[in-house]
Formats: sequence, structure tokens, C-alpha cells
Amino acid sequence: MNTRSTNGRARLLPSYSVLRLAGRLALPVLFAAASVRAEPREIASSFTLDQAVSTALRDNAQLRAMRAKWEAMQERPAQERTLPNPMLAVKSGNSADNFRFPNTQETRVEIEQTFPWFGKLALRGKMATKEAEAMQREYETMAREIVMMVKETYFDLAGIQQSCAITRGDQAVLEQMLKVTENQYATGQRSQQDAVKAQSEITMLKQKLLDYDQEEAVLKAKLAQLLNTDIAPTLIVTAPLEQLAAELPALLAAAGTARPEIKKAEADIQRSRYERDLMQKEFYPDYRVGVEYGYMQGGFSDFSGSDNLVMLTISFDLPIWQKKYRAGVRAAEKMIEASQATLESTRRQVTFDVQDATFKLHTAQKTLELYRKELLPQAELRFKTSEAAYRNGNGEFLDLLESERFRLNARVMTAMAEANLGMQAARLERAVGMELPKTEEKK
Repeated sequence: MNTRSTNGRARLLPSYSVLRLAGRLALPVLFAAASVRAEPREIASSFTLDQAVSTALRDNAQLRAMRAKWEAMQERPAQERTLPNPMLAVKSGNSADNFRFPNTQETRVEIEQTFPWFGKLALRGKMATKEAEAMQREYETMAREIVMMVKETYFDLAGIQQSCAITRGDQAVLEQMLKVTENQYATGQRSQQDAVKAQSEITMLKQKLLDYDQEEAVLKAKLAQLLNTDIAPTLIVTAPLEQLAAELPALLAAAGTARPEIKKAEADIQRSRYERDLMQKEFYPDYRVGVEYGYMQGGFSDFSGSDNLVMLTISFDLPIWQKKYRAGVRAAEKMIEASQATLESTRRQVTFDVQDATFKLHTAQKTLELYRKELLPQAELRFKTSEAAYRNGNGEFLDLLESERFRLNARVMTAMAEANLGMQAARLERAVGMELPKTEEKK
């Protein structure tokens, strides 16, 4: 997954070469192009973030497989609570010196049912229930992970698309500047060097756009994989970002009850306790109850006639291998100890995850606020100051061009900071284990 920070993802454009353009008649055209073409274009699509999340939860192949396993585990408690099948036996016999099968002298029909010791079936059912619950928590864990990955990819792709739109607008401005430079070179007002430098800067900008296109294609493919589709949709990025309203103490409290990993560890502990109780009952025997009907024709003696017999049988296991059962109890107690340690470790990890995600989210919020309130206004003011100075003949065109580059960098950095804020919010929700209340961000 993409975990690059805002600073690492800010696309700083190459330094522009010195372009000294004479002729102020060309300036209104260039400034008009800068104000019209440099704005990010709207990405037309109706595929929103909520649609992406719901589609992934419904169609993601890994999630469907885990959900099927959970549903299969839910069928086990009924199986474990059910008695084993009864046994039906039919026995026929003759005297050893007068064997006439199937015309036998004696026929017996027996049905026998095995009963585990009192409470064993209930404990096995409880163990199966906790195993199904543990599988449910694994499914919920995977679902939260998938949601986070979808949101991360969505916001990362949105940032790339916005940066690409901003950069394409600036490319159009540079291309118009290049035309002015070439015209002035043709009339002998400027040297060929200015036009060559302008062309090289445009080429470097095209390379940056190729990088953007490559990253966009990769992110679309990743999103298509998460949604289990062959079509990688474009995304709508015009909706305002939403900021999470909860603070750290509330987030830690929510994570303690909502995080599926904690619930799974608790289910494992209870399952191990049931297993220990079951092992303790292994010291007691299972028993079998049977009913037998026998029909004897003439018996094995010389007297004639027949006898009908009905017998009731009961038998017990002999749990004489006490060492094995004591070992089973000790093993179950160690599993309880291991599960408790796992729960403690999981809680510690959850606390760290929430703290780490909260701090990173707050940093992302402050960074975006800094860009919007200070960097963008400063970049705009710097550009306007350079423009006014050049118009009045007191400034160099290099300063004007550098101020335009700085403004472009500030716009790209802000777009990537917005994307990073969305990604950090998704990571915080993953750390807490639930959707968090949001307040609409005010720009």
C-alpha cells in the first residue's frame, strides 16, 4: 500500500531557464492563459468514494472467500452439539455343526446410542461458536483493511489527477510563452538561446506528465483489483474533504471496543477456557445405551419351539489413561495463557496504531492548513508582485517566470496535501476499527 507522505509526494517542477521576453503586448495573452488554463480540470465521473467502498465490500474476491469461510464455520456448532449416529446391528447364528444361513436358528437386532459425559456436547458447541466468532472477526479485520486500501487508492489517485490537471494547464502557458519567444527570435529581438531553453523546459514538463500518467494507470489498476472488476473507473474529486471530529481519548476508547482484532483475541481466550473445561471432563467416561431383540428358533438344543428375547445394555468407557487427560488440561491452560498474552499485545498495538494515525492526521491537517492559508496566498502575491514589476519595467522576466513556477509548485503541493489528508483519515479509521463521525471541512 502507498504510504508516502505529503512531502515525499509533492511534485516539484523543474527550474525554468532564463526567458527574457521583450514586448509587453504579449503579456496580457500570457496572463490570461495562466488564469484560465492553469486551473485543475474537473474529472468527469459518477463513481464516488462511497460507491467504491460499497462495491469492494460486496465484490472483492478475498473478502468473499473469507465471508464464505465464516458462514461455513457458523454451521459447526449445530454439528458439535448433536449426538453421534446410533449403531444398528443384525446378528444371525446357527449351531456349528448345522449351519443353514440365511435360515438361522437365532436372530438378534440391536440398536445402540453413544452419549458423551454430561456437558461435553454443550462445551463442544460453545467451542465451535467461539471458533466461528473468531472467523467473523478475521472477516471484519479484512473488511476494514480493504476499505482502508480503497480509500487510500482513491485519494492517492485523486491527488495524481489533480496534479496532472494543474501541470497540463501550466504546460499550455509555457507553450504560448514559447511561441512568443520564437516570434521575437524571428524578428531579432531575442536570442535563439531563450527559445531553446523554453523548449527544454517544456520537454521536462512532458516527462513529468508521463510520470503522472504512469502512476494514474497503476492506481487505477490497483483500484480495479480491489473492486474485482476489469474496468478501472475514473474518480470524481470535486467533493470537499471531510475531517474527523473525534479526539485521541475518544478514539482510544472506541478502538478498545470496535477493533476486530481485540474481539478475536477475546473470543480465542473464551474458546481456550471451554477447551480446558472439556479436557477436565475427559476424566469421566462416555457411555452407551442399547436395546437388543433376539429371536431363537428351537435354540441350539433338541427342544422345539421358539423364544423372543429383549435385552437392555449399558456400557462405559474406561478412562484409565489419566496422564493423557492431565496433559490435555495443561495444554489447554497454556493456550489460555497464550491467548491472554495475545490480547494484551493486541491492545498495545491498537493503542500505538491509534496514536500514530492520530498524530499523522493532525500533521496532515496542519500541513494543508499551512499551504492554504500561507503558502498559496504567498505564492499568489509573489506572482502578482513580479507581474506588476515587469509591467512597470522594473523587473526581469526571469523573476516573473520563477514566481509562476513557485505558484504552480504550491498548487501541486496543496493538491497532494489534500490527498494525503484523505489517506491519513482512512488509516485512522482502520486503526480505530470503525467509521468515525466527520465534519465538513471549511476552506
